[in-house]
Amino acid sequence: MTVTLSDTARQYIALFEDETGATARDCVVLDGEDGHGKRVVFVVKPGDMGRAIGPGGKNVRSVQDRLDANVELVEDADTAAGFVANALAPAEVRHVTISENDDIVAYVEVAQDDTGVAIGAGGRNIETAKLLVERHFDVSDIQLT
Repeated sequence: MTVTLSDTARQYIALFEDETGATARDCVVLDGEDGHGKRVVFVVKPGDMGRAIGPGGKNVRSVQDRLDANVELVEDADTAAGFVANALAPAEVRHVTISENDDIVAYVEVAQDDTGVAIGAGGRNIETAKLLVERHFDVSDIQLT
């Protein structure tokens, strides 16, 4: 699946990679209409998450300061199921099943105590995960079970 990046997203990826030394494969800018301020979500190459965060969170904080936005990181994955689990982190995802009937849907079993974490305030975490998994794997919906 081909991901199309806006000019702003390309600029943010360049800044992110310069500041962290990690490789970003995607960037989504969310304008903050949900009352939580501007958010920038980077999809990071597998294995680069530690480098992206940096010691004590130094690298990601530097990017946040430069962009004046809340920065969120999602580790890329080779499979839709792996990507969904990463997109819902830090919620404890126990199992992901991808159903490929008319629409491709991810059914996700989350630890009961982490349901709220997976959904997020006002549904923002699960909505971000849905946006990203549709961009990368053509999955149309995520359902928590």
